[in-house]
Amino acid sequence: MRVLGPLKKSYIMKSTIFIFILLSTSALLSACSESTAQETPPIDKPTDDTTSISAFSFINEEGMLIKTRFNVPEGYKRIESAPNTWESFLQNLPLKAHGSQVKLYDGTLKSNTSAYLAVVDLSIGNRDLHQCADAIMRLRADYFNAQEKYSEIEFLFVSGKRSNYKTWLGTRPPNAKNYWAYLENVFNFASTLSLDKQLIHKEINQLQIGDVFIKGGSPGHAVIVVDKCINAKGEVKFMLAQSYMPAQETQILVNPASSESPWYDLNFGEYLNSAEYTFTKDQLKRF
Repeated sequence: MRVLGPLKKSYIMKSTIFIFILLSTSALLSACSESTAQETPPIDKPTDDTTSISAFSFINEEGMLIKTRFNVPEGYKRIESAPNTWESFLQNLPLKAHGSQVKLYDGTLKSNTSAYLAVVDLSIGNRDLHQCADAIMRLRADYFNAQEKYSEIEFLFVSGKRSNYKTWLGTRPPNAKNYWAYLENVFNFASTLSLDKQLIHKEINQLQIGDVFIKGGSPGHAVIVVDKCINAKGEVKFMLAQSYMPAQETQILVNPASSESPWYDLNFGEYLNSAEYTFTKDQLKRF
């Protein structure tokens, strides 16, 4: 066995350290590149005003629906939606027990636990399909499916083709198995690109429960308004839900400007800094 001299040993050690640093830096840059999905201003840090409301308890741990889990800010009143409406459906979405963590499609847990305050209690299958736009289309489909309005369930594919659930069924019965098969077909061929085209633009001051902030692209992103409240001055706050990549359970987002609150101020300026993405006020749309 050859014995290396002191100088050669030192050279090898230095070379090894240099290669390790180079590889570590490359991996870090790659990871940052993957996580930055939009070229928009960074999320603002909390100010004294936003921090002051964090002392208010927004969470009712016993509540199992969106409208019963989350209290409105002091001085605000929750919008009361008419029964059987799209708005009411979203306010009454079932939630998992307080403290539950978001699961990915393969059963592992979402790493960014600071992004959300609750998990919507709906199964998502075991394929990497139920992502941001898919979760929104699924909620819209669930709303009509519960009322057996099968012909109302229709989505645009990236190809430009429209897929209607009633037409897709043909002679098959509208049961749970066929319904989920239809949805996974939609998830495969639709995306933020096609959903963005399907939705209709809205002015920000007309925001309602059921509206969607969306940026079509690869990658793009989309979040949905699931609750709303207003005070005597007419000031509005709203709540957002999303899925994300890889496919994961739908979650109620935290307002990053106030770590205990799910409520976003409608008067947010040009940019809406949600927990994991930034939108502009012009990216609000509706079904």
